[in-house]
Amino acid sequence: MCDEPKNVSVRCASGVLGELPADLICVPVFAGELPKDLGKFSAELEGALGRAWESGEITGKSDELFFTDTVDPNWQCRRLVLIGAGKRSDYGQEQARRIASVSGMVARDRHASQLVLLLRTTGEMSGMAQAVAEGVLLGAFRDSRFKTNSNSSAPFKTVDLFFEKKPNSTVTEAINRGAILAECSNLARELSNEPGNIFTPRIFGDRASDLASGPRTTVEVYDEKAITLREMGLLLGVAQGSAEPPRVIVMRYEPEDVEEGPVLGLVGKGVTFDTGGISIKPAADMDQMKRDMAGGAAVVCAMRAVGLLSPRVRVIGIVPATENMPGGGAIRPGDVLRAANGKSVEVLNTDAEGRLILADGLTLAQRLGATHLVDIATLTGACVVALGHHASGLMGSPASWVDTVRRVATQSGERVWPLPTFEEYGKQLESETADLANIGGRSAGAITAGMFLKVFSGGLPWAHLDIAGTAWSENAGPDHSIGATGVGVRTLAALPFETKW
Repeated sequence: MCDEPKNVSVRCASGVLGELPADLICVPVFAGELPKDLGKFSAELEGALGRAWESGEITGKSDELFFTDTVDPNWQCRRLVLIGAGKRSDYGQEQARRIASVSGMVARDRHASQLVLLLRTTGEMSGMAQAVAEGVLLGAFRDSRFKTNSNSSAPFKTVDLFFEKKPNSTVTEAINRGAILAECSNLARELSNEPGNIFTPRIFGDRASDLASGPRTTVEVYDEKAITLREMGLLLGVAQGSAEPPRVIVMRYEPEDVEEGPVLGLVGKGVTFDTGGISIKPAADMDQMKRDMAGGAAVVCAMRAVGLLSPRVRVIGIVPATENMPGGGAIRPGDVLRAANGKSVEVLNTDAEGRLILADGLTLAQRLGATHLVDIATLTGACVVALGHHASGLMGSPASWVDTVRRVATQSGERVWPLPTFEEYGKQLESETADLANIGGRSAGAITAGMFLKVFSGGLPWAHLDIAGTAWSENAGPDHSIGATGVGVRTLAALPFETKW
């Protein structure tokens, strides 16, 4: 397992800041103003803050860091860092989560095992507290499992979120919820970082069983025989080129005393390595295709979070898992496959395999009783071209369901941006040979991929999240490291708590 901050105790703290045992205290400061409460530190810091403010060393600019030592012998902590929070007028949950992530990274890099973070709230306190709990644990994540002599510091053990007034039980519950969501997001990052030679579809199934099984969550893994019995021909077609057999991971969450009502179906792409098949990818950056199961990881870890948070809505999670390899049995451009719902698909490009396996996954979700659908996948490079790395693509129908998913994603701190579903885009998928083709040409590639999936939504409320640009950080930043992001976990886990179905 990686050295991420599992089982870190995230607690509420109040009273006298200097009396808290800690290796590091993190204090957000706003641009252009030295907060009044920092004036209390003047003696403990021998005026260092005031001098730094006057000299311009501290301005409050976003992500700015200023370290100083405490000199008061009565203080339990000997080190303090100020973190720029930007303008107070812009401060909200998203900014609080980001600052907390910076705090987690700073604490981790400086070998702090006990961290205190002063919580600043400008609005509803429980939402802010949850965002901060998420952020600090997301920022502390490191993955050095495969380095023989890793210099990565050990994860810290405790995080105290400091309130000037003692918080109520609602805030405490929000902090616990944030810690669960961060832990599950970090687990998804761990899965997505796994090398393809180690993390095969069969191993994916085993890990899903370990992670998602719980008192109210069951996990079943379909083997090749079970997949064949369910006539999932698109998944079987993609798997033909690999020596590794496919798997379908089926997770069911059943809340107590709930028999009627909506059933949320989550479907995640689980391609554990994608060469592109016969339509092989360029060699450059193909190593990153180990992450092509990030959508599946998000579904597995969201199901874990659902089991821990216990919403009152039934949830089904499905991950079709396979490799896409160019072996002797691989499908070829021009081949026709039969989907689980009976539709025929002409494969014009074997590198458009994600939509094929998701289509069978959507059909299976409907057969198992889903009334509302969300699929999530690292689906298209076209979405990266359209939106870059700062927002996931979102499309679906009807508009009310898409709006719901967008609202929940925004509240969860995971940016999405809607793409259209005009009928004309669907016409690009017309085939002379079969019911439809698996690609619609170069134009609007992210949209036509989604329109392909719409054909398999069965007319149910359906939303599609394309996370090709957001599932992986190519560069480190002040609040995140390079590698998998775990995007989608918080959104998917929050959807069952949505009241407007």
